[in-house]
Amino acid sequence: MKDLDARPDWDAYFLGIATAVAERGDCCRCRVGAVVVGPDRRIVSTGYNGSYPSGPSCSAGECPRCLSEVPSGSSYEDCAETHAEANALLYADWASCQSSTIYITRSACKDCLKLIRSAGVHRIVYLDHGKVVELHFQ
Repeated sequence: MKDLDARPDWDAYFLGIATAVAERGDCCRCRVGAVVVGPDRRIVSTGYNGSYPSGPSCSAGECPRCLSEVPSGSSYEDCAETHAEANALLYADWASCQSSTIYITRSACKDCLKLIRSAGVHRIVYLDHGKVVELHFQ
């Protein structure tokens, strides 16, 4: 019989889902996944980094930022894609985001942090070099 104590905790479970969602990402530099989870531990929405429907594709070589040699974490204004966090929030109902948690496969940029806070998310959980990091908002 399987050891039930080996079940992942909720954070590990939802970070695993975010990691799976990231596989759909279209960025040549880094695939990112995000999962918005309500206070009842139900998934509200998922998102990955990618362009709008029928938009330019990074993996097809259509993103100026990925074609350049700018350092990681800079020149997002040249990126053709929408970040995973923004996509997850775009497809979530506003009321469902209140007091929610967003799980992300990496730390959020400044612009996504503003979106997350404005959407009513109260907690961010992300991976930083394999370590789980939490941020809380009121």
